[in-house]
Amino acid sequence: MRKLWVVLFVALSLYNCKSRKAVTVKRPTRTTERVVIKTEEPKIEKTAETPVVKTYASAVEQYIDTYKEVAKNEMRLYKIPASITMAQGILESGSGKGRLSIEANNHFGIKCHDWTGARIYHDDDRDQECFRKYVDAKYSYRDHSLFLSERRRYSGLFDLKPDDYKGWAKGLKAAGYATDRKYPTKLIALIERYELYKFDDEVLGTKRKRKEEDLQDIIEPIPSNTQVASIHIVEKGDTMYSLSKKYGVTVDDIKKLNSLSGTSLSIGQELKINGVIEEAVQQVVTVQTYYVERGDTLYSISKKHNTTVEALKSLNKLVGNELSIGQELRIK
Repeated sequence: MRKLWVVLFVALSLYNCKSRKAVTVKRPTRTTERVVIKTEEPKIEKTAETPVVKTYASAVEQYIDTYKEVAKNEMRLYKIPASITMAQGILESGSGKGRLSIEANNHFGIKCHDWTGARIYHDDDRDQECFRKYVDAKYSYRDHSLFLSERRRYSGLFDLKPDDYKGWAKGLKAAGYATDRKYPTKLIALIERYELYKFDDEVLGTKRKRKEEDLQDIIEPIPSNTQVASIHIVEKGDTMYSLSKKYGVTVDDIKKLNSLSGTSLSIGQELKINGVIEEAVQQVVTVQTYYVERGDTLYSISKKHNTTVEALKSLNKLVGNELSIGQELRIK
């Protein structure tokens, strides 16, 4: 009986071992592909500010836009009409294209006189005259203000109304600022043509009423034999006699007015003169300009406008004969 139980036990054990035999399951090989999704970064356009390039119809308009604020500031400080300052700058510098303005930043043709700074020599009324030289054009504007405000010969101009540009134009010539008898006419023509009087209005905070006939009346004729009080700066070659003829007075008048006992003069000496304008400005002069076209030369332009090459060079303060298309030339 005992043997029977042993046999059963062994048989049962063998059965259990067989049922527990491990079953190997071969798993299928799974291949995984790595998918890379490329995402494009949004393009950020650079919006750097593009500088605005102004275009101008002429060199005069470019000059006005460049220096108008300087002229207005000088008016606030020194009571000189901005319109006068701008017109003088345009005329004296050739709209910034003249040799003095380019090489010396001298926009008003101010000569050396008692100047101790840098200088440049340039043909004007005489050969190789001395002119002031500045490091920047703004200093030329400031010196122009000081030149007029600190000299007695121009003191009467500051009694005029601050927007009386016609009075200033005539007074500058009478005080000896320029030798050209048509100088007042040219200044007023520029002021009227380019409406430079608006700068005076902006500084004064006013708005002048202008009639159509005022725009056509560029300058009122100066009556003959108008009495003018002015100061003359003695130059080389001046004599009491030549000055008396120039201003229509006598030598004794000049001596008496200046408390002089003799007739000796020294260069740079200031003389009070109560003279008369011998010739009235009767002709209205406008500034005639010409814009250079392809193929133009100074010679061809001079023939077209009945003038000479030398006259064109002198009027426009040109050193050589080179021209550029679109360049503005004064014809008269």
